[in-house]
Amino acid sequence: MRRTYCFKLYKNKRNRHLHDQIDLASQIYNHCIALHKRYYRRSGKHISLYTMQKHIAKLKKLQKYQSWRVLDAQAIQNISERIEHGYQLFFRNLKAESRRRVAPPSFRKRIKYKSITLKQTGYKLLYDNRIRIGKRTFRYFKSQEIEGRIKTLTIKRDALGDIYLYFSCELPDVQPTRIMTGKIAGFDFGLKTFLVASDGKQIEMPLFYRQGQRKLAQAQRRVSSKKRGSNNRKKAVRQLARVHKKIANQRKDWHFKKAKELSDEYDFLFFEDLNLVGMKALWGRKVSDLGFWSFMQILGHMTAKAGSRIGTVGRYFPSTKLCSSCGFLNDKLDLRVRSWACDCGVSHDRDRNAAINILLEGASSSGLGDVRRVLAPAVAV
Repeated sequence: MRRTYCFKLYKNKRNRHLHDQIDLASQIYNHCIALHKRYYRRSGKHISLYTMQKHIAKLKKLQKYQSWRVLDAQAIQNISERIEHGYQLFFRNLKAESRRRVAPPSFRKRIKYKSITLKQTGYKLLYDNRIRIGKRTFRYFKSQEIEGRIKTLTIKRDALGDIYLYFSCELPDVQPTRIMTGKIAGFDFGLKTFLVASDGKQIEMPLFYRQGQRKLAQAQRRVSSKKRGSNNRKKAVRQLARVHKKIANQRKDWHFKKAKELSDEYDFLFFEDLNLVGMKALWGRKVSDLGFWSFMQILGHMTAKAGSRIGTVGRYFPSTKLCSSCGFLNDKLDLRVRSWACDCGVSHDRDRNAAINILLEGASSSGLGDVRRVLAPAVAV
């Protein structure tokens, strides 16, 4: 079992040394990318991870690259591992002929390179809320105790220049002592209503991006009015990043609270596997504001912690067009239609009907009982 702890570093002048190390990591990253591209142009082959790490170890011994020695050796190894992971993902999608477009790793600007990762060396936890990274000691906001065996430490900075410590820890598997509620439900994501449950429960989400649009517009205008390269423009950019960060934190907090509520209330939760890429193409800003993907990631974490289970139904399952009462498939159903009546005499709310069908399909696929409806042939109306 893995758990990640996040702590914010105290603001201090010595934090600039961590910023310098992240900047140095971006330089090494771009150097490795250049080597990959040059090697492929000349030979048509890919450099293996071992060859790249061995080459970097030789470069560090040269006088020209002696500045690289400031960065921990395992942090440099992690840079080549990130690049290798990106290339393997790219090759896998090419072989699978996936519709998802995944580009190979490419160059990054220094300001967009955000983190370095340390493994066993390069840091040491001290008493209270202190940590030694390299030869310097830093203090961080210790909001909770770190449990388990620390596997990696990731030092990450955000657009405001704040630095965070992410401890990835390995803990023994603990079976949660959950009191079963006996409740299962299917859930349908929507643009008008965030979630509609098969038992009739509806969850509305405050659209934090829409609420903050006025402040975002004001901050963006201040950035546009400042001269490029000036200190005032840098201040305006930080203020814009501060507004974006507040919106993201509000959304994340709301996601955690709702995920905790659902994982405690239901034993089994079933959702539809959404095509988020296609949804963003149609309703880009609205889908991003709702944050379906991040909510599912948080919900998966919370259900595992609470002892409940989560399941998904394939994206091509006709949850909306299928009558949850008789199984009739209504191919004529348009996206604008929010309610419809089946030939069997049952009237359906579009989202509630989809949630019921997701529950029926998910329950039968998970072995909770064969409750699937037999699909009736479509009848022209």
